[in-house]
Amino acid sequence: MGVAIKIDNVTKIYDGNNIVIDGLSEDIRPGELFTLLGPSGCGKTTLLRMIIGFNTIEKGQISVNGKVVNDIPTNRRNMGMVFQNYAVFPHMNVRDNVAYGLKTRKMPKAERYKKVDEILKLVKMDAYADRMPAQLSGGQQQRIALARAIVIEPDVLLMDEPLSNLDAKLRVEMRNVIKRIQAQVGITTVYVTHDQEEALAISDRIAVMNGGVIQQTGTPKHIYQRPANEFVSGFIGLSNFMDAAVRDGALDFGCGYQVPMGTLKADAPERVHVAIRPEEFLIRPKGEPGIPVTVRSSVFLGMTLHYFVTRRDGQEMEVVVPSDLNEIIPDGTEVSLQIVREKVNVFDAGSRVSVIREGA
Repeated sequence: MGVAIKIDNVTKIYDGNNIVIDGLSEDIRPGELFTLLGPSGCGKTTLLRMIIGFNTIEKGQISVNGKVVNDIPTNRRNMGMVFQNYAVFPHMNVRDNVAYGLKTRKMPKAERYKKVDEILKLVKMDAYADRMPAQLSGGQQQRIALARAIVIEPDVLLMDEPLSNLDAKLRVEMRNVIKRIQAQVGITTVYVTHDQEEALAISDRIAVMNGGVIQQTGTPKHIYQRPANEFVSGFIGLSNFMDAAVRDGALDFGCGYQVPMGTLKADAPERVHVAIRPEEFLIRPKGEPGIPVTVRSSVFLGMTLHYFVTRRDGQEMEVVVPSDLNEIIPDGTEVSLQIVREKVNVFDAGSRVSVIREGA
């Protein structure tokens, strides 16, 4: 069973007055794969380095299983780290790379090699035990880095953009490997990435960060379907944003198209922004109720068909529909877009915060 991590009102300051993280709090549950997701420079790696002890904590505290670790040296926190660049030792073979942490802990040779062989089987690298890193692919080196981090049986596993140096196919393969192994071992894992798809695929829960602040924490499904604000909606996946007015519980798009909404809060403001994901549109013939648009281009991607359309006011949007045997709508065709009202998200035009009811 993994350990709990409590981050309580922590602050990180660089160069005396550059506040990168200011009063951040979060609870990470035992045994979960918890992802810090956000754009470059948002503070996610800084927070990860505060957990392991590479960065100091100016205010607040971090506790692991109830024990404050602020003043505990990094080498005594019993944490494993997987870096972006693998950091395998080029002069050691695979077995010795993985055994390194056990050797520094003075574990007898026979015992440590027994543990290493078990971990190599877990990451499916036992056939490569005698190879040198230069003989391995990037994905294989990342498996070795993962094995080296977990062989010491850490309380916490930390992973900093571990897949960013791999090609697209290897990234998908390795994220599945990491998810499988983390679930088998049950180590509490904190994972940092800027890749939204990676975060959705791998995480038990995600904390979306921006400007050193956690914007929302939740399961991948909840964050994607019910973002707390416009930043989260725009950062996770793709959203088309449209202005609308709330009148008698319905969204009025100002083109004769009104959509009754039973999911709005009772105090929803009159002026709102509506976030509609590309797959939340329905394409209907011109003249039917909906938002009038003109098809500008289309892209066929096998399972899905992507249309790029333009509203009468010039706003460009993307629409995604399942591909079928029907003809692709020609460029220049005028159509109407209806929305799947149960799925769309609505935000206060001023505060940019969601006005969808809790649980809706």
